[in-house]
Amino acid sequence: MKATLSPSSLTCLPHRKVSSFQSPSLLLRTLRPSSASMTMTAARGNVAVTASATSVEKLRQGIAEFYNETSGLWEEIWGDHMHHGFYDPDSSVQLSDSGHREAQIRMIEESLRFAGVTDEEEKKIKRVVDVGCGIGGSSRYLASKFGAECIGITLSPFQAKRANDLAAAQSLSHKVSFQVADALEQPFEDGRFDLVWSMESGEHMPDKAKFVNELVRVAAPGGKIIIVTWCHRNLSEGEEALQPWEQDLLNKICKTFYLPAWCSTSDYVKLLQSHSIQDIKCADWSENVAPFWPAVIQTALTWKGLVSLLRSGMKSIKGALTMPLMIKGYKKGIIKFGIITCQKPL
Repeated sequence: MKATLSPSSLTCLPHRKVSSFQSPSLLLRTLRPSSASMTMTAARGNVAVTASATSVEKLRQGIAEFYNETSGLWEEIWGDHMHHGFYDPDSSVQLSDSGHREAQIRMIEESLRFAGVTDEEEKKIKRVVDVGCGIGGSSRYLASKFGAECIGITLSPFQAKRANDLAAAQSLSHKVSFQVADALEQPFEDGRFDLVWSMESGEHMPDKAKFVNELVRVAAPGGKIIIVTWCHRNLSEGEEALQPWEQDLLNKICKTFYLPAWCSTSDYVKLLQSHSIQDIKCADWSENVAPFWPAVIQTALTWKGLVSLLRSGMKSIKGALTMPLMIKGYKKGIIKFGIITCQKPL
């Protein structure tokens, strides 16, 4: 089966300059893959991935093993928020550890603000799902902020256990829980959550159409959906694919971080437009996360970072060696850090 994305002239603009889409204008044929095979074609023919059920399972296993091995290192060096920080443009990477961790909290707050989660709407958020929860940093923060029940899902047994342990240590077990589950087959009933939160997990999804379908399905009427994710650049009018050298760079990154096909923020918008969704907005926050990867590299080059890296295993070492490619991708404008938000109608 195929999910084929139509040509688009959509452009996601930098923070404070927003592309907003009040109603769908493009029709999208979105078909669920069979259990035997899956094909996704994205970005006007740029990415075509045909994955058998076996290869999809291998990807899931690779993602789980990657985070089983690397999450402890990340927590030791960077704390419990396993996502980018949000910085003012042209910020120096010479920030303190606390400065970087404050930037990670700011990422959460800026995402909520962008989605239009006002003080009044905060009172209505009673149930939250964190799709790709890491070790639960966002979940615990959101549960504390809203006084809400929050459930996090991850493919990594290590992450789920560590997230539950941290929730218990912070006396939040009555509000927050974590489990091993697949974002493409979420174990929740329709319309359960007032806030559907996906912070840097979409890039791991082998079927972006099914991923979006699940986010929409579990959102309650009136609920907000927030997707923050790595993307590739939008294609220009007339372009059918990324340049070969661009795709080669992305492929090298994919091999290290267990990523399937990349797509653009415009592709996400069109997938959402195929549903009865309102107030679709997107933005390019690449400039606001630009200091992040140099800061990670600087941390890895400290004595503490090097010892922890060597102790954590080969997947962590490969990840560290791939970081310069992420920086190159950002600087060349290939890799974009996008946010896409919307609301499910009442």
